[in-house]
Amino acid sequence: MRSRTPPSPSPVSWLYLAVCVVLVSLNLRTLFSSFSAILPEITAATGLPGWGATVLTTVPATLLGVFAPLAPVLARRFGSWRVLFGALLLLTLGLVVRSVPVPDGGAMVTLLVGTVFSGAAIALANVVLPSIVKQDFVNHLGLMSGLYTTAICGSAALGAGLTFPVYEAVGDWRLALGIWAVPVLVTAGLLVPVLRRHRSGARPVTSTTGRSPLTSPVAWHITLMMVFQAMTSFTAFAWLAPILRERGLDGGLAGLIVAVSIVLQMAGSLAAPVLAARMRSQSALNVAAAVLTAAGFILSIHGPMAGIWVWTGVLGVGQGALTALALTMITLRSESAHMAIRVSGMMQGLGYGLGSSGTFITGQVFAVTGSFGPAAWLFAASGLGAAVFGWLAGRDRAVEE
Repeated sequence: MRSRTPPSPSPVSWLYLAVCVVLVSLNLRTLFSSFSAILPEITAATGLPGWGATVLTTVPATLLGVFAPLAPVLARRFGSWRVLFGALLLLTLGLVVRSVPVPDGGAMVTLLVGTVFSGAAIALANVVLPSIVKQDFVNHLGLMSGLYTTAICGSAALGAGLTFPVYEAVGDWRLALGIWAVPVLVTAGLLVPVLRRHRSGARPVTSTTGRSPLTSPVAWHITLMMVFQAMTSFTAFAWLAPILRERGLDGGLAGLIVAVSIVLQMAGSLAAPVLAARMRSQSALNVAAAVLTAAGFILSIHGPMAGIWVWTGVLGVGQGALTALALTMITLRSESAHMAIRVSGMMQGLGYGLGSSGTFITGQVFAVTGSFGPAAWLFAASGLGAAVFGWLAGRDRAVEE
């Protein structure tokens, strides 16, 4: 039996729900960017080995794929909003654990345990958010998809931009990491009234009746679009700054260029879903975003340095739009919130799980060749894959129940 739709909210209640979704999204990437922002300081203070740093920077992305399939199961039992609330509590715990003081030599344990908890929590939240948008914002799918994906990009920017200044102010890397648990816990508190409303107005799904998205070509097109966009997205987060450094830029300028690229990601992620929701077919829009992303990345590696701001800007706009469009396809192609969460679990489980390989491949290319130059072939291939499956996913067809 599918869930009963809760009563339509008043304008004030609708606005409150929208604010909650945005605030949740603003907490979903600080785990990644806050650690990277002060990695040299953490390494110097703890003696963290090179393999440990590699594990801690790659595990979160892998966990997004590992735990994503669990979200639909929990949502059927407890409801999407309750799963989201529980995910925020688990994320708070994870962020606190990774900042707990331990004796010398024990930092790797707390960092890893906290990262695992946090990665699992983010995976659950990632999956249920499209279902919540489909359920509670059915008349504003494009706007809400754009807002929450933009907030996710903003989360990465906040972690990258504020963690080091906090470290400089407090002089303790643990506090600089642990401070990010505070906004997560505050956001969880704001969800309490939402849980009360949904407890009285709706019941969670209690069965798995209906067609599995695994049998749907449309669901596979969306999933493979996600795989190829994730290959580029995670690689940009991890390696764009080192790529710019290899091309001769100093650390400060490289960091500034990356920050501007992230801001432009936010612009792309806000505009693309709004346009997509107004179109019957999003195929051309998906292809355009894929081409911009691949071209921007390739030119950032091999294009004339005089245009580096343009190349990274194109990458930012394309990457933000492509990520947002991949997530928006879930709500536009699913006939119900029930199907949306199942498609979301499939798409993000495989998408993040396989897509995170782009970061590893790029690192191996650099380790073997001593240059990021050959990695341009990877971005050409991932851009082509995103364009092909983006075209297929964008056709006016639904994942059937």
